Amino acid sequence: MPAPLISLTWTDHVTGRQGFLVVDRLVRGVSSGGLRMRPGCTLEEVTGLARGMTMKEALHYDPESRYVPLGGAKGGIDCDPRDPAAYGLLVRYLRAVRPYVENCWTTGEDLGLTQDLVDRAAAEAGLVSTVQAVYPLLDDEAAARARLADAFAVEVDGIGLAELAGGCGVAESVLTALDRAGVPYRGTRVAVQGLGTMGGATARFLARAGLSVVAVADVEGTIANPDGLDVEALLAARDGYGTVDRSVLRPADRRLPGAAWSAVDAEILVPAAVSYAITPANQARIRARWIAEAANMPVLPEAEALLAARGVTVLPDVVVNSATNAWWWWTLFGDIGAAADGAFAHVRRSMRALLTLTLDRAERDGTTPRAAAHAVVADRLPVLAERFGSYRHEGPSFGSGRPRARAPLG
Repeated sequence: MPAPLISLTWTDHVTGRQGFLVVDRLVRGVSSGGLRMRPGCTLEEVTGLARGMTMKEALHYDPESRYVPLGGAKGGIDCDPRDPAAYGLLVRYLRAVRPYVENCWTTGEDLGLTQDLVDRAAAEAGLVSTVQAVYPLLDDEAAARARLADAFAVEVDGIGLAELAGGCGVAESVLTALDRAGVPYRGTRVAVQGLGTMGGATARFLARAGLSVVAVADVEGTIANPDGLDVEALLAARDGYGTVDRSVLRPADRRLPGAAWSAVDAEILVPAAVSYAITPANQARIRARWIAEAANMPVLPEAEALLAARGVTVLPDVVVNSATNAWWWWTLFGDIGAAADGAFAHVRRSMRALLTLTLDRAERDGTTPRAAAHAVVADRLPVLAERFGSYRHEGPSFGSGRPRARAPLG
């Protein structure tokens, strides 16, 4: 694939820290991809994430849907989100990239940031919404915005629907792989690295499906119990960064070092925290039969090759964790309403179909699921380009060759 359309590095005049924005491609003049904040974030990392977003969008193309995939993009800020200076830095970053958010980049929460925090900072930066660039593509903007607001107000057992949609997709991907292999849910063990939005929701859905979550990891270490953890208790004891209050642990729950998650005896491993978590050095410790990439780019390519040689199947991030992004657009464009049951049913159908397509292609081509997903994208990109115009920038004001309506600033 060609180089990104837009790649920029911003340096904060107050702290000297850097932020990045990469727009990989535009479709109908718009791109989609979250904004992350973590210490050590780099332009290279954000570039890979933006390319992944192009793939996730294309994989969800359905000519029967109202939602038409956008291009891929990503933002990143090199800062610890717990740093007292983090919020001010976030506001200044959003002010700096405001023209892109207004015109061609729709964004939301990612690693280290919550949607509430991003929305609050965006308002302070003078933005109407972090997804306002897509408003001109909507048939009825007022109805669409109301539908999305209603969906964000929905809670299921104390957790917001927006936080659960992505984990529902990861869990359904895991269940699809188990069904194909004829493996029963009951007795299948799961280890989850990261208990934030994606990891926590994935753990909940898998536990409720009958699987046994035997280990979870956060920044303070790994919590393990071979007989299964009380997932609901751990979720209720998290802080805003996904760190579990250890006072809720039961006597049989063991506290292990942080890196212990990779060696847990479990059939399913769900890396749901940082990128580059599984390397050639630590992949040999992994005992799982499947790795479901709930995080973005958690398995390095060299490690994936070694895992494949050992018979470990990596279910790739571009498929497995794509439901969060798709849920936003299914809701905004009107393919689903705000109700949780309808949203979960749509996520499950779509993710099951997409992973089945990917695994079927992998079997047919004699390759890995990731390579198969790339092949599916390669088939779909020309179709999207032919139907909706070039993925390259053509036209004024970041647009797609036609004037774009500008929402008034509030």
